[in-house]
Amino acid sequence: MFTHLTKDKENPTVIILLKFIPPIMELTPCLAVLKLFSENSDIFALPVVNSDNIPLGIVDRKAFIETFIKPFSKELHGNKKISDFMNQSSIIVDKETTIDDIATIIVNAGIQHMMSGFIATDNGQYIGVANVLDLLNEITQRKQATLFHLAHFDQLTKLPNRLLFLDRLDMEIIKSHREKTQLGLLFIDLDNFKHFNDSMGHGFGDKLLVEVAARLSSCARKSDTVARLSGDEFTILQGQTNCQDDLNILCGRIMETMKEPLQIMGREVFITASIGTAMCPCDDVESTGLLAKADAAMYEAKRSGRNTYRHYVSSMNLYSFNHMTLETDLRMALVRNEFELFYQPQVDLSTGKIIGNEALIRWRHPERGLLSPIDFIKITEETGLIVPIGKWVLQEACRQHMIWVENGMEPMPISVNISAMQFYQTEFCKMVRSIITDSGMQPIYLELELTEGLFMHDVDIVLNTLNELHELGVKLAIDDFGTGYSNLSYLKMFPIDRLKIDQSFIRHLECEPINVDIVRAIAALGKSLSLDLVAEGVETDSELALVKSSGCKFVQGYRYSKPLPADQLELWMKERSRNDSVSMPLAEFHDKTLP
Repeated sequence: MFTHLTKDKENPTVIILLKFIPPIMELTPCLAVLKLFSENSDIFALPVVNSDNIPLGIVDRKAFIETFIKPFSKELHGNKKISDFMNQSSIIVDKETTIDDIATIIVNAGIQHMMSGFIATDNGQYIGVANVLDLLNEITQRKQATLFHLAHFDQLTKLPNRLLFLDRLDMEIIKSHREKTQLGLLFIDLDNFKHFNDSMGHGFGDKLLVEVAARLSSCARKSDTVARLSGDEFTILQGQTNCQDDLNILCGRIMETMKEPLQIMGREVFITASIGTAMCPCDDVESTGLLAKADAAMYEAKRSGRNTYRHYVSSMNLYSFNHMTLETDLRMALVRNEFELFYQPQVDLSTGKIIGNEALIRWRHPERGLLSPIDFIKITEETGLIVPIGKWVLQEACRQHMIWVENGMEPMPISVNISAMQFYQTEFCKMVRSIITDSGMQPIYLELELTEGLFMHDVDIVLNTLNELHELGVKLAIDDFGTGYSNLSYLKMFPIDRLKIDQSFIRHLECEPINVDIVRAIAALGKSLSLDLVAEGVETDSELALVKSSGCKFVQGYRYSKPLPADQLELWMKERSRNDSVSMPLAEFHDKTLP
């Protein structure tokens, strides 16, 4: 019934969203329109035009059909002209309207346009319509592309970072195994870089790293991956390597180009590099092992006087001791009761009251001090320890909820993050039910937060599990919403209660108008689907004001409180309750009550 118009990727206007739905004339009888909707389930709305093809308005499918399912409605209204039933305040824009502008127009116009969409014209003539859900997808995916780049590329040198490099290394290893070829890896560390940073300043050091990155890239082939791992550490991944001599040639090229002086901030400087190499499959067939062995070879080059390169041999020591000891300590942390839960409150903006808390794990390491998840979660996922640790978090959160209730606090929901590995365990629902029963907690006060990416695979399994949890009475939320490349249609499919907007959209909200539009659009979408909305990472008054004006009902972030141990959070909540200080920030509370 309708066709997509050509998509112009270089021009982000409404053209990329348009679908051509043949319009109906303003005098068309309602019964004819009802027949069109009945025969074409993919039509979400019908544009109405006059005899000159000038659009007059939109007939929303849902609202129109709901009118005509009422008793005697066909007899009463069937022969009336369709213009009597169209949306008189329909949004009509020129085809050159930008995506950002139409998002602002629709958000300001009201939620009723979320489903019917808008009309586009060319010189006043009708050319197509667009669905607002498609608009929201386009906006979020543009933001996601930016987030992807930030997550996978070093912002200083513009080279791939460690995350992207390891992904490419894994892919090249699979390819080399399949095609029976070899690949080479160079681990490059600059000699005495700290001297430049300390004596010339970090700005000078940054410019030096940028120049070195450019030289390394000039030495590599276009098919190679040059990456910055961290600090002054770089790597080069060379696929289709015939032998060690190929790596020796590349190392020699790097050594030669580094002999040329670098012009940095008006100064001429020289710097050298130590390089370690390893090959797959002869040295290792796993990415972590191959990188560790190239790293060990680089240290051998350092010990050999720097400004040289060495290939890995089996007699070299591997330098993954820190990772190994942390993994060993993690395996004992549960037994030694070293984990703790901190809690961050969620606030209802309409009342200023706390309506729930998110449980966040911390590890009080006996030697390294208090560690946040960023320091150890990746290892728990790699080793599978995330499953028993996740179970402990659920148990502890439910136990703490009951302690607060016994201490006279009003029962309120507690949110717990669930990893994909944990969610896909065959007896996950049984475990959740058992923990709730053992704790004595009412299921309605437990909310499980699931990542957006989890919904993109094994849809039937995910749906069955979510339905079972929902029947149990547990609340379900999508965490970090907006960062995954997902189709928003799953929101209708799954029994979701809340969306948590990722804090990357909230941070510095006042400086990024596109993020304001995204938050408003998501808020409107959530409202249209009867979903609660939580804005994460709210830190400033300006962010709070923009989030509130965008339609978010709940917030979470440092503006109200950082994550706190259970006893401190209890004191803070009781203090707020006694003083009716619904907007009292954490800092003021510390000044008044904590040593």
